[in-house]
Amino acid sequence: MIIIPAIDLRGGRIVRLTNGDYNQSKIYGDSPLDQAKAFEAAGAKYIHIVDLDSAKDGGSANTDIICKIAAETSLIVETGGGIRDEDKIITYKSAGIRRVILGTIAVKNFPFTVDMAQKYGDLIAVGVDASDGRVAVSGWLDVTTIDSVEFCLRLAQNGIKTVIYTDISRDGRLEGANIDIYKKLVQIENLNIIASGGVSSIADIESLRNVGVFGAIIGKALYEGKLNLKEIL
Repeated sequence: MIIIPAIDLRGGRIVRLTNGDYNQSKIYGDSPLDQAKAFEAAGAKYIHIVDLDSAKDGGSANTDIICKIAAETSLIVETGGGIRDEDKIITYKSAGIRRVILGTIAVKNFPFTVDMAQKYGDLIAVGVDASDGRVAVSGWLDVTTIDSVEFCLRLAQNGIKTVIYTDISRDGRLEGANIDIYKKLVQIENLNIIASGGVSSIADIESLRNVGVFGAIIGKALYEGKLNLKEIL
């Protein structure tokens, strides 16, 4: 299982939301590049970066920062947030980003997502954000009626290789990962599941590894000192 430290960007700063609520935002730093380099120095090989501004409005508020992290570190960068057209995928690919995460667009334009996966292969992943088992879109502001597990199955059946699954109810709360949902998700054939949301202890990490997820994203627990990245790695 790979460990992926996270940086969420808002207004160029490192922030963490609670339950995906933009009104519950806490700033953890002003230099995402320095933070990425600190993760790298601790031994990280991967980094997960979310552009919260773009997730909300579909813009490109933090694109330059994300590309700079890819250029000035050796980290394998995966990024998402507001990626809703091929031009942005090409921009990130050209910058050396290794995994581009489609979220809202995967729900609103499924054929586009399948087409991009066929065209770009492993570069394309899908972020499935769920509230009470239902898929949420537009920066978690809108919750659909789509069952999240069924949606992941549909993705796998259409050639998507990797899903980053976030339980919004756990995200930023440091209350532990939703192990039960990951037990279901790992049963889907030909799909790598990366767990996100609530990972806050060594026990969480061990449980996720034992369940068989491909990777685990850790954010607030690192910033709050609940977990030590070097020790985890």
